[in-house]
Amino acid sequence: MAFTGKATFSAGAQLPEIAEDISDVVSIVSPYETALLNYLGDSKQVATSTIHEWLEDELRSYSTKISTAVNDSATQIDVEDVQVFRIGDLLRAQDSQEVMMVQNKSSSTITVARGYGGSLSAPYVQNTKLLKIGSAALEGEDAPSSLNVNRIRKTNFTQIFTAAVEVSGSHLACNTVGITDELDYQKQERLREMMRDLENSVINGIAAQASPQGSSTIRRTMQGIIPALKTNVFDVEDSQLTESRLNEALRVIWEQSAGNVDTIVVNGFQKRMINRFVSEGRGYGANETKFSDYVGVYESDFGICRVIMSRWVPRNSALMLDSSRVAVVPMSGRSFHYKPLASQGDYESGQLIGEYTLELRNENAHGLLTNLAID
Repeated sequence: MAFTGKATFSAGAQLPEIAEDISDVVSIVSPYETALLNYLGDSKQVATSTIHEWLEDELRSYSTKISTAVNDSATQIDVEDVQVFRIGDLLRAQDSQEVMMVQNKSSSTITVARGYGGSLSAPYVQNTKLLKIGSAALEGEDAPSSLNVNRIRKTNFTQIFTAAVEVSGSHLACNTVGITDELDYQKQERLREMMRDLENSVINGIAAQASPQGSSTIRRTMQGIIPALKTNVFDVEDSQLTESRLNEALRVIWEQSAGNVDTIVVNGFQKRMINRFVSEGRGYGANETKFSDYVGVYESDFGICRVIMSRWVPRNSALMLDSSRVAVVPMSGRSFHYKPLASQGDYESGQLIGEYTLELRNENAHGLLTNLAID
């Protein structure tokens, strides 16, 4: 005779009376990692105003460019910036063995002795770079005129990140599967989302053109790394990221500044291209069973770079950073925190708040490869 008593399936196909057979721990595979923020770490300083300011200084330039082409005997040379040189300086043109000595200068022209020390004179085209070798003073002469470089004040604006949390009284009273405290759990989830937004803003954010300080109707936003870079932006016109192309960009940055690029930040697609740098030279022994296709550190003549993978870098770009000159700075007392709000009903509510800005010092110490191929 068939069983007619109470069974697990008696209440229906969905088994509503039976507890679900799941672990009491919620496991979340989050796609919102913040690798760059983790790498940079906490800032050693805080912002004390919504307009964050810092001073930048640099050494006097040692080079300028020729404005008008000259032959191998011309002694007067028009240059873009005559203040680079003073009387008595030895200089040479880039990629030339000729040495010249500055004998006089005017508003835009230097007068030089060509072929100094028996070096061979040569003609130079427009935009040839002139490099200062050093100064030669006369014995017993008066001190030269003082030449200084003014410090520059740089600014960025703080950006407020916020998220609301609300949980009903009934939900708080329930035994929730996998969650001890629903309110705490919601705080954690919203905080993870805000950390994701912070890293994205640090990389791609841009300040408003009009009233960047913000107002009651204008939201204040920070200037991110990519929009802040102006000097070393290399448009490769839909070419693939190769080792030679990356190394050339590092060379140009090295020549432009006293910076030390130690960080390369890329999306997953360009990270795979970097892994290919070693593909042809990879070898395996007969007994090896593990295949490795990973480059975590790139070492070149211009420094050792940690390769960081961030989802928020555009697929067609690669950032080259001097991490000692990059800081994500919180407003004083306004790093991410939870603020309980007065409840007006049968629920608990609060707000997660954080206010941060980016301090990117000496933008010419960093670089960006853009328009890289993505297919």
